[in-house]
Amino acid sequence: MTNPILSDWNTPFEIAPFATISDDDFTPALEQAMQAHDAEIDTIAANPDTPTFANTIEALEAAGEQMDKVLSVFFTVAGADSNPKREELQRAFSPKLAAHYSRISSNKSLFQRVADLWDRRDELGLTDEQARVLMLSHRGFVRAGAALTGDDDARMQELKARLASLGTSFTQNLLADERDWFMELAEEDLQGLPGFVVDTARAAGQEKGADGPVVTLSRSLIVPFLQFSPRRDLREKAYRAWTARGANGGETDNREIAAEILKLREERAKLLGYDSFAEYKLETEMARTPDRVRDLLMQVWEPAKKRADADADELTQMMQEDGINGPLEAWDWRYYAEKRRKAEHDLDEAALKPYLQLDRMIEASFACANRLFGLEFAPLDVPLYHPDCRAWEVTRKGQHVAVFIGDYFARGSKRSGAWCSAMRGQAKFPNVQTPVVINVCNFAKGDPALLSYDDARTLFHEFGHALHQMLSNVTYESISGTSVARDFVELPSQLYEHWLEVPEVLAEFATHADTGEPMPQEMLEKVLKAAIFDQGFQTVEYVASALVDLAFHDGAAPADPMDKQAEVLAEIGMPSAIGIRHATPHFAHVFAGDGYSSGYYSYMWSEVMDADAFAAFEEAGGAFDPERAKSLEDNILSTGGSREAEDLYLAFRGRLPGVEALLKGRGLIAA
Repeated sequence: MTNPILSDWNTPFEIAPFATISDDDFTPALEQAMQAHDAEIDTIAANPDTPTFANTIEALEAAGEQMDKVLSVFFTVAGADSNPKREELQRAFSPKLAAHYSRISSNKSLFQRVADLWDRRDELGLTDEQARVLMLSHRGFVRAGAALTGDDDARMQELKARLASLGTSFTQNLLADERDWFMELAEEDLQGLPGFVVDTARAAGQEKGADGPVVTLSRSLIVPFLQFSPRRDLREKAYRAWTARGANGGETDNREIAAEILKLREERAKLLGYDSFAEYKLETEMARTPDRVRDLLMQVWEPAKKRADADADELTQMMQEDGINGPLEAWDWRYYAEKRRKAEHDLDEAALKPYLQLDRMIEASFACANRLFGLEFAPLDVPLYHPDCRAWEVTRKGQHVAVFIGDYFARGSKRSGAWCSAMRGQAKFPNVQTPVVINVCNFAKGDPALLSYDDARTLFHEFGHALHQMLSNVTYESISGTSVARDFVELPSQLYEHWLEVPEVLAEFATHADTGEPMPQEMLEKVLKAAIFDQGFQTVEYVASALVDLAFHDGAAPADPMDKQAEVLAEIGMPSAIGIRHATPHFAHVFAGDGYSSGYYSYMWSEVMDADAFAAFEEAGGAFDPERAKSLEDNILSTGGSREAEDLYLAFRGRLPGVEALLKGRGLIAA
């Protein structure tokens, strides 16, 4: 019987046939796909003909089609709809995949062919895009250890396999802690909570099989609970559980895993001739060096901490007026900040949420993409991996562009956070293929589903990533879409957040769930004025995490990451009432894989550009200026990684930005 994962996908737009795929199909499909990929690689490496771009680099680009099918399906469901079987498979697959790709990157015959092409690159008559792909291929082999020999080569393979297993364990431990903890609430514990929080807590209780409402560790529930619950004892209990993820002792404790990961990363970097993992990792980013990253973060840290300290004094006074003596604690900040926001801006989150319906915010994100880039979205009725998922066909002037899938609601089977991934990337070689893009979020389910303003920003953020995938227009998939420097990849997503704050967008799409009336002008103005509220807190908790991440990787690996975290926070004077956004045991950005390791700063690096990039629209004809939109698509969204990130930004803006636009945008210095 043909494995449905490896068979031809005779589905609309060749979307994976989720309805016919079972968990039992993954292992045999992966084994077959790896064998096929190995054979393809061996054929390329053993080719007796003189290396050419076509018989080596393009052959590598064309190889691995079956692997792409298997992994696109598996990692989609493993992240967004996991179960014990899928977790078991992920643990089994992780070392196998690490070994498989290590065999490719350490294949000496293959590397010799790539190196030969690199040495003769000026004689090959390559296009700019081909030259870029060759450079990235050669650099990738070198950085993966292809030039290593003997014991160093063998050790590199061991390191990769072990790091892959540790990253999987870290992720699954975190998911287990998030899934298993919840706090039951009595009816009297609901006093003071807005209706939307109560509704979410009741729905969470049903999912957990409890007799009544509960608070879980889903951000879409625990954050509003911390904002609104007058019960300080319950806020403390919930906050401590939230910040203890991955540090509860026992089988799901991530602290020793983090320490080993850092030690092995350092060893890996030194095998390749780098002084530290941060130097290795940042070599290919816009920032280039740890010193440039630290300089940016500290330029932001000082004004952010000054603002946060001043805010802490205000919130402490409010707390004391409530008859609570002693210091402001981390489980107090959001509660008193919300009261202060309501007092200063007369903006009530509970009154605001009915105007931020999920469906209307999706419409808003689509409408902005239509006005900027001419994209149109039509619903698709196709089987997907979970009933909550929705799909749309994306077209422009009647031509198919992409398939977009949205998976918006929190559930126990989904890891926390929000992300964008492509089940298939855009390419023109070896065949023309259009992207299948997924946005995954963790919003509270409701009828209708209502978002916080932060949720709405997240929706626009992830859709910005999706646009980067959907509007890609390059030849080779290896450089399409979001295949760019890590500290550039967040530019399109963070830039797109700005369109949520365009008054005419909110005026049209922020309509009341019950009455259908548009958001009152007075409330709209308050929303926009309050957009920079509490930025001292938000900036401090983020920058602290980024500085800890950098410190972990810039120099010798710490024997105890928790001690190193405490040392860094003490050095920068971390306010006691603000918790670090991602403490080490649940810092999945850094420890679930190498993606953001030594690179969590990249959100801030990209924000320096996104503030400046949106200013380009404002300086022209406004948020929907057609010339700026075309330049954004031509120079950034369509180009993938076909050129250096700095060159792409210069082509769009004509200059590189300074940090001032970011500080002004966050209200940390005067506009």
